[in-house]
Amino acid sequence: MKKITLIFALVVCWLNATWAQQPVPVKPRIIISTDIGGTDPDDNQSFAHFLMYSDCFDTEGLISSPSYGSGNKEEMLRMVDLYEKDLSKLHQQKPGLVAPDSLRAIIKQGRWGRSPYCGYSTPTEGSEWIVTCARRTSDRPLWILVWGGLDDVAQALHDAPDIADRIRVYWIGGPNKKWSVYSYEYIVTHFPNLWFIENNSSYRGFIGDTKVKDIFNAGYYDAFIRDAGYLGKDYAKYYKGQSKLGDTPSLLYIMDGDPNDPYKESWGGSFRKVTHTPRTVFDRPTTANDTIEVCSIVEFRVKGPVTDVPADSACITLDIRNQKWEGYYLGNGIYSVRHSTYYTGTLAYTITSTIPGFKTQTGAITVKNEWDNKVSPTDYRVGNNWYTDKNDPEEMDKELWGYRTIARWRNAAMADWGKRWSWLKEK
Repeated sequence: MKKITLIFALVVCWLNATWAQQPVPVKPRIIISTDIGGTDPDDNQSFAHFLMYSDCFDTEGLISSPSYGSGNKEEMLRMVDLYEKDLSKLHQQKPGLVAPDSLRAIIKQGRWGRSPYCGYSTPTEGSEWIVTCARRTSDRPLWILVWGGLDDVAQALHDAPDIADRIRVYWIGGPNKKWSVYSYEYIVTHFPNLWFIENNSSYRGFIGDTKVKDIFNAGYYDAFIRDAGYLGKDYAKYYKGQSKLGDTPSLLYIMDGDPNDPYKESWGGSFRKVTHTPRTVFDRPTTANDTIEVCSIVEFRVKGPVTDVPADSACITLDIRNQKWEGYYLGNGIYSVRHSTYYTGTLAYTITSTIPGFKTQTGAITVKNEWDNKVSPTDYRVGNNWYTDKNDPEEMDKELWGYRTIARWRNAAMADWGKRWSWLKEK
C-alpha cells in the first residue's frame, strides 16, 4: 500500500508540474495508419494508448498499412475487443471514450507490401477511406498519423490530388523510411507543398530505457500496468511489458497545445522547417569514401543488359545489412534501386539479378550522422510546410537529432497515462 501511495503521489507531482499538458484549442480529426501486427509490436502499445485516450480525438479512420511483415486490420479489431472489456471501468472516469462499434466501423485494410518504383499501385480500402474522409466538409484539417509505411497516403494523393491541402501528415519515419522509399519519393516529388512532419529521430526520445530502473522506464509496467484490466494483461506480451511506444509521439503531438505550430514545445516534439530533404544518386560503383546522410534517400543506378522487363516489375536485388530490397529496370540498360537507413557507419552491399548477363555489383557506402547538412542538386525541394527533427546540438542526445524535444516531456506523459491505467485497477 505504501508503494502504491508513493506512486500516485509522484503522478500528482508530475501532472502539476510546469510541463503539464496544454489542452488543444479544437479536438483534432485523425486517421491512424499503422503496421500493427507486423514485425514490431510497439504499434500494439501505442494502439493501447490511443484507445485509452480516444476521447481526445475525432477519429475518422484506422488503417492497416503493412508495407512490410504480416500486419493486418484483424489485429486492431482484436485490440478493440480488449478495450471493450475494459470500457465499463474507463467510462466511469471518461464517459467520452469512443464506443467500440464506432471504432470497428472505421477499421480498414490498406496495402499489403511496398509500392513499386512509381510510388503507387491500385487503390485499397484504406486509401479510398483516406480520400472519403479528406473530402468531408470541415473547417479542421484531417491529420494522418503514420506509424509505418506511406503507401496508402501516397495512393490516396495519387487518386485524389485535391485532398493535398485538406490533410496534414505526422510520420514516424526513421526505420519506417526504408520501407517507404518509393511512396516517399512520389509524395515529396509530386506534393512538395504538403503539410508534413517527418520525424526521423525525435520520436526515440519517448522510448523507455531498460537500464533506468525508475517507475517511468524499466519499472513502468509493475508500477502502473500490472493487474490493469485486459489491456494491461495484453501489454505484457510486448517486450515483456517494457514500454517502447515509438509511435505514441504522433498522438501526443495533437493532444498537447496547438498542433498547427510545429515550432512550439510539445509532448510530441518540436520541429524545424526545411527547404529540401536529402537524396543522393550514384550512377557508378561506390566505395566507403562515398557518403550519404542518415535517413536520406540513396539511389544506386547500375548498368546491365538491355531487356524487355516491364516498368515497375522488380528485377534486381540490393543486399545491404543482411536485408534484401527490390530494384527496377528504367530502360536502355539502366537499373535502379533506392534505399534509406537510420544506421550509421560504412555498409557493404551487393546488387544481383537473375536476368541473363547481369553482372553482380558490389560496393560500400558510408552513412554519416547528418541531415540537411548541405544542398545537393539531387535533393528533393519542398515547400513552406515540411518539417523535421531539430538539429540544435542542445536538443540532441544519444546521437539522435531532436531527441530531447520529446524526452523532456516523457515522464509527464507517462504519468498521465499511468493515471488512466489506475482506473482499470479500481473495483
